[in-house]
Amino acid sequence: QQELPAAGRCSPAHRPRTVANVLRELAEKQQLSEETVSLLQAQFSDLPCDLHRWRQMAEYSPEMRQFACLLHLYHIKAYDYLRKIFPLPHPNSLANWLSNNEAAAGFSNSIFLRLQEKVERGEQGYRYCALMVQDMSLQKQQEWDPQTQHLTGFVDLGAGVLDADEAPLASEAIILMAVGISSPWSAPLGYFFVNSTTGHLLAQLLRQTINKLNNIGITVLAVTSGTTARGAETARALGIRMDPERIQCTFQHPPGSIHNIMYFFDICHALQLVRNALQCFQKIESLSDTVWWQDVVELAVLQEQRVLEPCSPKLGEPGSEESYYLKVNLATPLFSEGVADALEHLQKRGLASFQNCSGTVKFVRLMSCLCDIFHGRGPCRRGLKGPLLAGNYTKISHLFNEAKSFFVTLTDSMGKYIIKSKRKLGFLSLLLNAESFKWLYTNYVCLEGTPSHHLLSYAFSLDPLELFLRALQQACGSSGSPTCTVFQAAYHKLLASCSLTPGSPHSGGSGITSYLDISLSRGRDLTLGSICAQYNPAHGRTLATEYHCCAGFLLHGSALSNALTDLSLYTQSVTCTSGFIAEQLASDLQCEACLASLFESDESRLRCGSVLYIKKLGGVSLPSASVYHITSISERVLNQYGKVGDGNKNTKLWHLSLEQKVFQELLGGSLLFPTLTKHLFNGELCVNNHYTILVKEITRHYLNIR
Repeated sequence: QQELPAAGRCSPAHRPRTVANVLRELAEKQQLSEETVSLLQAQFSDLPCDLHRWRQMAEYSPEMRQFACLLHLYHIKAYDYLRKIFPLPHPNSLANWLSNNEAAAGFSNSIFLRLQEKVERGEQGYRYCALMVQDMSLQKQQEWDPQTQHLTGFVDLGAGVLDADEAPLASEAIILMAVGISSPWSAPLGYFFVNSTTGHLLAQLLRQTINKLNNIGITVLAVTSGTTARGAETARALGIRMDPERIQCTFQHPPGSIHNIMYFFDICHALQLVRNALQCFQKIESLSDTVWWQDVVELAVLQEQRVLEPCSPKLGEPGSEESYYLKVNLATPLFSEGVADALEHLQKRGLASFQNCSGTVKFVRLMSCLCDIFHGRGPCRRGLKGPLLAGNYTKISHLFNEAKSFFVTLTDSMGKYIIKSKRKLGFLSLLLNAESFKWLYTNYVCLEGTPSHHLLSYAFSLDPLELFLRALQQACGSSGSPTCTVFQAAYHKLLASCSLTPGSPHSGGSGITSYLDISLSRGRDLTLGSICAQYNPAHGRTLATEYHCCAGFLLHGSALSNALTDLSLYTQSVTCTSGFIAEQLASDLQCEACLASLFESDESRLRCGSVLYIKKLGGVSLPSASVYHITSISERVLNQYGKVGDGNKNTKLWHLSLEQKVFQELLGGSLLFPTLTKHLFNGELCVNNHYTILVKEITRHYLNIR
């Protein structure tokens, strides 16, 4: 511009072909944003300007590499245009420049190397995977790193920090993870510091990740993102179409190739959007039924009430009635068979609030079936909750077709179609996921010579990545957004302890160690308890602090009748304390099956879904026989060993020794929690499951009270 003072007024055809001029030309054609052009010009002011100097370079300098990577990720069309003028590298070679050792931003070389070793050893479970992406907010803060002698806190896409004075600070970290689809392994592939995430940027990062995995022999079958506006933008950038009449659930990679990759939206996010739609519209109408939000509200806030139920008459004796208390299991997911069964049961009992709930029951039951398919976690589960098998394709395909026919006809109170309203994303994402599953069945599960004949559907949700992110947040040491420096240190810590062995998720001390638990935790906003907290915050929060024992109170036919025949204060105290502990645990438990197992139930009674029928003693809920057995063993151990020791009974070591003795007493004893036998197969097959957690929590609560 100094040599040609009028260059700024020249037409693009007469400008000298420099990098700055070409970028300005792209900005004028609106093919590149002014913000991106300003950032590139500020960061790369020392780049060779003219074409001749580019061609003289024997190899790409670090600045050239950084410029090429940044331009390609931000705008692929601008990169392709500039590549016709300047000798920029082929896009497939950029992935190596986006890779780093240790825990720096970019792809983690160590993880890719370990995955490559497993593939080269012939481990079939690592040949195919699903890819997922999620972001984590960062605290904008510029810091000085004394080790590298550089400023940190800026945007970093793996090729170097963008630390010009005009460069923005990073506000988000994008994390990528690969998950096995037939073997439960997961691998964090890397992260990238960005200022503002766009769907185009995520799509470009996903394509680079797929290239890098292909280069080490791993085939990506599916991509999963959050069910958000950004996730929808990413899907469109990859070529996904979400029109319910013409759904395109796969994209080609490389573009124009025969390899298709499925796209999934996270099921937990999708269910939250469907819940929001039902709550906002209050009622949704189909061709023949009406779905009422008020039905599930009435169930969630249903007050505990006393009911009389007929007993089975004994031989030669007239029939009688027993007193129960009807209680709602607030850990029950909204879209579950338990809620559908409970609504039907209360309708049959004649409760006025539930007499018009047939449409709601049908909708909840359909959503429950979809959840079972999308949440399959292990090869030991059965039915719709099991792995994707060739034998159940017909049943699942019929269910998906039923869901599509139902969703596209749903209207609001004004007669407008939900699928075309502003609350459509949740329903559209479920339809897209269904099409992706059908495509997966047709092309991988049902054909010979394909990767696997049983696929784990949890691999197509964000549960594995969310488990890693919670461990990462725990390692950051605070509940707020971390800075770039804190994030990198925490990521380095987790990467050092990362195991690619199947069935070893990243707990990081977060307390959540299984995909079942992370799914329950993420779905806490989708339970009856969350609805109850919205409409009746005080309901279920008060627990009795004193134990009122009623002398002479016998429970005929109960599993605890023999224990209560001796009406000593000791026996009653243990029983009431057990019931109090059951109520305490029930207020915090997120698992529907575990909560139900805490209370005494008559196995001859019909299942009533999320409605529990419990008995009471002295105002306290009667615990299940298993809870009573654990507390009575704990009391016996405490009486036997409570007077032994050095007198310091407040130490953690003394508490642990008592717990150990209780466990020793329980070993080899009667079967505990018989209703949880099938539930144990819902999660990972490991020792530290819901069964052992319940035993430990009941023991600890009782010892703490005593």
